Order: sequence, then C-alpha cells, then structure tokens
Amino acid sequence: AVQLVLPSATSLVGRRIERARRAGRAVFLHGNLMGGYHTTNAVWRHLEAGLAVYATERAARTVHDDIDLLQRRGVQVVDEAPDGAVAIEMRDLDLARLAKVLGQYEVTIPPTLAVAAQDHGFSPKASNRLFRFEHWRRFLVPGSRLADHIWTRPPEYMTRLLAIQADAPGAIVADTGPVAVLGALEDERVAAEAERGACIVNIGNQHTLALLVRGVELFGVMEHHTEAMTTEKLERLVTRLIAGTVTHDEVFADDGHGALVLDGYRAAGPFTFIAVTGPNRAMAKPLGWYFAAPHGAMMLSGCFGLVRGVREMKKEPALAGSPSKGDGPEALDHSR
Repeated sequence: AVQLVLPSATSLVGRRIERARRAGRAVFLHGNLMGGYHTTNAVWRHLEAGLAVYATERAARTVHDDIDLLQRRGVQVVDEAPDGAVAIEMRDLDLARLAKVLGQYEVTIPPTLAVAAQDHGFSPKASNRLFRFEHWRRFLVPGSRLADHIWTRPPEYMTRLLAIQADAPGAIVADTGPVAVLGALEDERVAAEAERGACIVNIGNQHTLALLVRGVELFGVMEHHTEAMTTEKLERLVTRLIAGTVTHDEVFADDGHGALVLDGYRAAGPFTFIAVTGPNRAMAKPLGWYFAAPHGAMMLSGCFGLVRGVREMKKEPALAGSPSKGDGPEALDHSR
C-alpha cells in the first residue's frame, strides 16, 4: 500500500498568495471552496498590504461564508481574471494532480475514495464556532457512533465536504476528528480499553477534540482550538470531561467550540483511560497519557479511521496490517 503525508491544499494556496504579495501582484482566486486558515490569513495580509484580491463567489466562500462582509473588507467578487492578476486555483482535492504523481510509480487511484476534512458548516451570519457545535448536538445523541460522522452524502450545510464530493464524485466524506479517533481504535491497547470505556483525544493542527467512547459508541465531546491550548488547560478540560462536569459555556467562552456529555454517561462512566493521537500530541507528553500508534503510524490515524469506517459501511473484513489492499478504499485526510 502507498502511504503519503503531503502539505494541505490551504497551505499551498497560502504560499502562492504570499509569493504574489512579495511580488506586489494582485491575485485572482478561482476553482472551488476549500479549507481556509492559511489561505484566509494570506488573503487578509494581501489586503493589508494594499494589494487587490479578486475571487469568484465560489472560491471566496473559502475565506468567509458572508460575501457582503468580504466585499466590505476589500475582496472583489468577479467572474473572470482581471488583467495582470496572478490566477490561483483553489480546491481541497486535485485528483488529476494526484493521479499524475501516483502514475509515475504505476499506482492507480482505486474506485472507492474516502476523504476527511474539518468542516465548520455554512454559517454566513452566525458564529462558526457555535454553528460547528450545533452540528455536534445534532449528531451526539444516545446510541450515536463514530461512524455516524462518515457520509456518502453529508448534511447540506457542510459545504466543504460537498465541495470535495463535487471534485471527486462518489467519494465518501468524513469529519477529521471523529475518524482520527476511530483510527486510534486500530491500536490494540486502545481498542481493548475502549471496550470498557476510554477518552480519546486528537490534538490536531487547528482543533483539539476529546471524545468519550465505549466500543464505538459516543458519550461526550469537548472541542477547542489547538492554538489556544496548553498542557495544563488540556489536562483540566479532559479531566472535567471524564468527570462529566465540563460545561459548554466554559469552553466556548475560552474561544473553543464547546462541550457536551450525554446523561447516559453518568451510569456508563467514568472512562478513566486516556489515549492521545494527532500531530500535536507532544503537548500531552508530560501527562503520561497513552500515545496511540495504530499499525505503527500515528500520522495516519485519520486514514486508518476512514478505511475502517468505509469497511464497516461495506461490511468488509477488518484491517490487517495495512490501510488498503487491491481495490479497497483510498483514504485522504486533509486535516494536516
């Protein structure tokens, strides 16, 4: 099986905008809606430098869902590239480019694709932090499972995942945090502990997600921003989540997304075993939590979770040493 860890599309687009800024050039953003962050920050810096930013409406929604707000801040929404502007194509998943790279090694893209991305949801006028957590409230109900966050057709408000499906018709899509936790369950120790109940923490590049899990059933969630997290805060919030005492308001007031613990956890918990995964897991090193390494590759936890989730959907055999074989699903995690 081929395993690759590549730069995210938003980091690549952000670099291209930065190069145009250093050259004193206007930019024209076109293509599809995609993940923001690096791209969004680069757009604001471009405008602050007094340089023009042009974008199609579709591409502009990468920066913000509110087109009126974007125009007030200086983004010019157009249909075609103005003369002299650097054209920058935007999309999370460029299958043609990926196929070309893999083709050099005689690897073909399989018929089943599974793609994970962080999606705050479409919220042009409301707080995207609050909107994101309302999504959690819809899906975290008694009996809900990790695989509920993997879709052949995502909710209509998850515009980033829908954009990925537009570029990869038929792709199965998922939320990055839950599939990273699902992938952590491919670690034998984590799987064994989770049968009794565990708290699994994914410390990602942008989001830190802690889930209370028994088997693959969900009992609670706490989601925050990694850049706002410290080791001490992480320990405090996870400890309070396990105790069932963490509140939505305390996390939201600290610039996080929120927290929710189901009433059924009082009878099922507490889940005292803590496993951690994610690219910023070193933050938890002083805490002595177990570092999950599914199939010996922590950086591919999300991919393993995607493949596991797809195989559960298709009722295929469990993983056995590698994420995919033959014509099995190819997993792409765009959280990096």
